[in-house]
Amino acid sequence: MTSTETIRAVQENIARVIKGKPHVIEMSLVALLARGHLLLEDVPGVGKTTLAHSLARSLDCSFKRIQFTSDLLPSDIVGVSIFNRQKQAFEFIPGPIFANIVLADEINRTTPKTQSSLLEAMSEAQISFDNKTYPLSPPFMVIATQNPAEYQGTFPLPESQLDRFLMRLRIGYPAPEEERKVLERPSSLHPAEELSPLVTAQEVVQLQNQVDKVFMEESLTDYLLAIVQSTRQSDLLSLGVSTRGALALSLTAKALAFVRGRTYCLPDDIKELAPIVLSHRIMVARQAGLPQRSFEQAEHIVRDLVDSIPVPV
Repeated sequence: MTSTETIRAVQENIARVIKGKPHVIEMSLVALLARGHLLLEDVPGVGKTTLAHSLARSLDCSFKRIQFTSDLLPSDIVGVSIFNRQKQAFEFIPGPIFANIVLADEINRTTPKTQSSLLEAMSEAQISFDNKTYPLSPPFMVIATQNPAEYQGTFPLPESQLDRFLMRLRIGYPAPEEERKVLERPSSLHPAEELSPLVTAQEVVQLQNQVDKVFMEESLTDYLLAIVQSTRQSDLLSLGVSTRGALALSLTAKALAFVRGRTYCLPDDIKELAPIVLSHRIMVARQAGLPQRSFEQAEHIVRDLVDSIPVPV
């Protein structure tokens, strides 16, 4: 199969479980092919965890789920060092972070110390432990979920942690006809268990390498940078997009073009992606009179800023 046919097959495979959400499925694959991490923020029961399971089941890759709780320790994620009596030496036992796809379920329910144990893995695809560095096998992707409507017993993700996520998505409620299909589905098995792997880990890496070759014209790079610069100059924002955010928008634009079968980027790619790639990287100014951590308001501001930037012809 061609790259486009392979991606289409994976999309259709996930769509067998995640009903009526083709855009969410497409953006999840964009994040994977851009070598990024995904933050799913929505109310309970709309399929955040199922989406992560379905993506992992569609890939012939290792998958681990970590249920984040207030008593979770960094060693529960990274691993521990245990004394081996036979070897008379300490031996490192890798934790669940050593997988291709890692589901960090309800990530904001654990302490900042435990959250920070993910930073090195998400930024550099490696773990440092006892003065040794352990690389994580590619592809490596963290899919985190959190509930924006419940704050009791949670620890809001700091800006440094949010900036490690390539994009933030909301799934939303399904349409009534799609929800009916979910209700009619047999409940004996987890929905994702019926899916078969279609792509190997090596093939995913090859697709990621092809994304790097997607062409972005210089005028589009200037357009992207103008959008990023506008977030730093807006009176509505106290924190603009970082250089990491600019790079993330560039990578996702190339990945979206590749997923849609193109070898070049369009202005619409950048315009479509800007709200979900940049909104969690900014902070609304206090004088704006809006909630500082309201992602909905942040998305609205980003859209307005994008609309104010002339599109290159």
